[in-house]
Amino acid sequence: MAVVSKHIPVPDRVSVRRALLSVSDKTGLIEFARGLARHGVALVSTGGTRKALEEAGLAVSDVSEVTGFPEIMDGRVKTLHPMVHGGLLAIRDDEEHKGAMAEHGIAGIDLLCVNLYPFEATVASGADYATGVENIDIGGPAMTRAAAKNHAYVTVITDPQDYASVLAALDEDKGQVPLALRKKLAQKAFARTAAYDAAVSNWFAQQIAEEAPDYRAIGGKLAEVMRYGENPHQAAGFYKTGEQRFGVATASQLQGKTLSYNNINDTDAAFELVAEFNPQRTKAVAIIKHANPCGVAEGASLRQAYEKALLCDPVSAFGGIVALNDTLDAEAAEEIVKIFTEVIIAPHATDEAIEIVGKKKNLRLLVTGGLPDPRAKGLAVKTVAGGLLVQNRDNGTVDDLDLKVVTKRAPSEQEMVDLRFAFRVAKHVKSNAIVYARNGATVGIGAGQMSRVDSSRIAARKAQDAAEAAGLSQSLAIGSVVASDAFFPFADGLLSAAEAGATAVIQPGGSMRDDEVIKAANDAGLAMVFTGMRHFRH
Repeated sequence: MAVVSKHIPVPDRVSVRRALLSVSDKTGLIEFARGLARHGVALVSTGGTRKALEEAGLAVSDVSEVTGFPEIMDGRVKTLHPMVHGGLLAIRDDEEHKGAMAEHGIAGIDLLCVNLYPFEATVASGADYATGVENIDIGGPAMTRAAAKNHAYVTVITDPQDYASVLAALDEDKGQVPLALRKKLAQKAFARTAAYDAAVSNWFAQQIAEEAPDYRAIGGKLAEVMRYGENPHQAAGFYKTGEQRFGVATASQLQGKTLSYNNINDTDAAFELVAEFNPQRTKAVAIIKHANPCGVAEGASLRQAYEKALLCDPVSAFGGIVALNDTLDAEAAEEIVKIFTEVIIAPHATDEAIEIVGKKKNLRLLVTGGLPDPRAKGLAVKTVAGGLLVQNRDNGTVDDLDLKVVTKRAPSEQEMVDLRFAFRVAKHVKSNAIVYARNGATVGIGAGQMSRVDSSRIAARKAQDAAEAAGLSQSLAIGSVVASDAFFPFADGLLSAAEAGATAVIQPGGSMRDDEVIKAANDAGLAMVFTGMRHFRH
């Protein structure tokens, strides 16, 4: 049954006389504790935190002195005690609560400073199951939630970044903390324990191979407040989930303006695409506009790959995102900065390249330290009204597929190389996706159309436009191969590709009309392979 409020007025300001500190992250701890001591606050602590405070010369009581019970079971049980939780939860202005405190000798705890066991970092480091379980904090979240619930009288801190604001409040109000700050910190505390529990529950689901648990929680920590979202009237923030995956969330921004919501979305799309290309095998560049590639290519050097990618759609590339699968060097940087580019993202960058990019003050340069593994498992989340759609990340790669030749003519060796290339790219194009490619470069891309034949026609038109921009007499699609992210439901899309000049096709297959499509390919003299895997991206 619900607990009915007694409607006791909440004080605006409360004094901090006694604080309990128990932290795993000791960043700024000593300075904060000294600030509390300066205001006459009595300090209570646990284990390693108490030791650190004592070594700094601060007077501190061990929590076992408060509970009258020693820390036991390797530290699993130390703060789970009425002397602690009574001190956190007691409503100071409730006569019944005050009577209980007096009867049992419970002293109030006015400030709680807790940050939790580093569970997220532990499991991200590849720790085994037992180590992961041992790093699940129990007492910390329990105390945090208790203090946050009783924010009417208790200040709760879960992040070292908030030490300064609390000390400033104590300085301004002679040892008191205002209600507005207590509320703000309580909200943050509940969000922190929610994100923590989300990390634990999702890790557990992964450990037991539970693909669709009855409850799914998603949590993250604010990395940056965006100026706005996709459009100026939309508020937005960028949150990091703690997943150890090279990309925008783990990147260092070496220069340029602050990233916008759309920049982050597009840069992530670009880097995930270019990661499909192993830098030990080839250099690759992807140019992205509005989360769709407008040019992708591989080459002997990054500069060559960029020039080939740019040729595909130089108009759309203006103001785009450029992603590289290897260290940005001076030669590539010199080419990229010749046109307006929003973001460059690469695993690393040479000093010479950084200097070249630095001449474009607004151009953002991100270095990630590595490439994301396209085969790695993970979750993809999308919101709908009243719910979340959660699925596994699309970690299928064409290199792991058994390609099946279904036409009379098999692809040539070069066609097969280009077919694999085109299918890698198609995986990252919005559905319905059609990609024309030749000699390790896209030459025409059709994305996001309601009809696959329309995507094919748009891609063919892009190839023609690119040829005209380059001063060539015939479409770049002549002699190309074509990839489709899903099967051709009818032969018309395939025939449209043949009319554009494609000589070979790669597609998942699986249509009720596969026989009709195969016959059309044979009649047109096309080679065609089935992958058995589709890559819808909506």
